[in-house]
Amino acid sequence: MFPVLQLSELNQLPPDTPRYGVMGHPVAHSLSPQVQLAAFQACNLPATYVRFDVPPEQLDTAVQTLRTLNFQGWNCTLPNKVALAQYMDELAESARAMQAVNTVLRDDDGRLIGFNTDGDGWVRAIREDFSIDVRDLRILILGSGGAGQALARQAAMEKCERLVIVNRTPEKANLLRQELEPLLHSTKLLGAQDRLKIVPWDEAAIADELNTIDLVVNTTSVGLRPADPAVLPARILQPHLFIYDTIYRPAKTRFLHAAAEAGCRSANGLSMLLHQGALSFEIWTGRSAPLTAMRKALREAAA
Repeated sequence: MFPVLQLSELNQLPPDTPRYGVMGHPVAHSLSPQVQLAAFQACNLPATYVRFDVPPEQLDTAVQTLRTLNFQGWNCTLPNKVALAQYMDELAESARAMQAVNTVLRDDDGRLIGFNTDGDGWVRAIREDFSIDVRDLRILILGSGGAGQALARQAAMEKCERLVIVNRTPEKANLLRQELEPLLHSTKLLGAQDRLKIVPWDEAAIADELNTIDLVVNTTSVGLRPADPAVLPARILQPHLFIYDTIYRPAKTRFLHAAAEAGCRSANGLSMLLHQGALSFEIWTGRSAPLTAMRKALREAAA
């Protein structure tokens, strides 16, 4: 029902209907068409929304093609979110802060404006799932890849109570620390240095940090495959913790099973995907997103 198109096939879309889509490589897994088309339908807005495969070496051609075909907007998933920023005519504050673009709007003058809804979508998801704001939490993020960096930046911009980043590559995490330190520099809580901390991927070191953490977020890919272990074992988790796994397929990773065993409240990444998409819809249309319709479509698509 939602095939993956190549760039050469995009000119076959109905010319009189506003065009939207999602680019990625791979992109077949994306649930964005189901969610966004449900939103357009709920608001009685005509639109097409398609998936199209764009390897990194074709990004320049892809942007030119989308300009030529008058796409009104599109989403971008891995691996092109960082590189896409250089092709924009303007970057919104969200894209500048995240140093990546996941939502593009073509304005009335034909200019391409890049946004990023990753961080704000996550903030909304945490509020929905746990009834608390990111700014009030002490947060431990597992991983500092693309998703980990985005959520760490958002947590720092929200002035969260404490931020601990766990990563296997210290050099990468320390570069992120240098970037975020000015945002979190304060004598609040445990002092300027303790408010932002890099921790090696060591079970004992992580367990020690969990004594002063409220929310644990997995941004790694551990859990995507059935054979994957829990990214953290139940024996070091504590019942007071909120556990958020950005993975949503499978719906319950071994990490979330471990969280249940430890008595923690937990949620998967479906809520983050929902709110990221809702923010994109609002950017494109200027309307409030029909969350009920989008949530229903997302749950059905992910089942």
